[in-house]
Amino acid sequence: MTGCAIAFSSLIFQTITNNRILTPSVLGLDSLYLLIQTAVVFAMGDKALTMIQSHVNFAVSLAAMVLFSAILFHLILSRGRQNVYFLLLIGIIFGTLFGSFSSFMQMLIDPNEFQVLQDKMFTSFNNVNVSLLWVSFVLVVFSGLHYMRFARYMDVMLLGMDQAVNLGVDYNRVVRHLLLIVVILVSVSTALVGPITFLGLIVVNVAYQFFYTYRHKVLIPGKMLISVVFLTGGQLVVERIFQFSVPLSVIVNFIGGIYFIYLLLKESCAW
Repeated sequence: MTGCAIAFSSLIFQTITNNRILTPSVLGLDSLYLLIQTAVVFAMGDKALTMIQSHVNFAVSLAAMVLFSAILFHLILSRGRQNVYFLLLIGIIFGTLFGSFSSFMQMLIDPNEFQVLQDKMFTSFNNVNVSLLWVSFVLVVFSGLHYMRFARYMDVMLLGMDQAVNLGVDYNRVVRHLLLIVVILVSVSTALVGPITFLGLIVVNVAYQFFYTYRHKVLIPGKMLISVVFLTGGQLVVERIFQFSVPLSVIVNFIGGIYFIYLLLKESCAW
């Protein structure tokens, strides 16, 4: 479910921005999640983070990320036409701000408390509360059903804003709804297992190498499958080779970082 949510949201996000390098992490949701966890430990100690029920932590983290994104979308996307990239810039700024606050509080807390907090800073599929899966499943299905209302616009959105508007798409309205879907999917996956920064970047661009088509009805299930295979294979490597000594997110971010540099060099050579 996490792999499907990340692949789904990353594909929608890259279609909106018309950029295969950007991922939803630029909106700052990962940094906001870490800020919430750090603030709890900083204010109430490490026992508070362990005593708070996972349902409450999940609900608070999810609500905070969705509310932050909704306010951001309302303040920026309602001002005019050329605001998607401005939204991304504001998201990067807020992400840096949240990360700075988190780092500041982490430097002040006790090292033992930081060790408890560290479990929340990395993706873990070994400590997932199974009872949260049904709630997450409902949210993911709801996002998928809501997406079906706008699925017919996705192939046209790849042409860019001007072409989509000329072809009759209510661009600002469609973008707002699609970004809301992206936020819900990213928030669910982050609150459930933790932040995975580069997974969407990897699976979406790898899928483009396997599926030579622009049609989203083919790309979406294909990229979901690749994401599930990648996560399952990564978890297998963590268990059998590294013996749980390395978190899965470290492997994903390491491979994703190298692939990101490759994409940048590839684009610069193309120019």
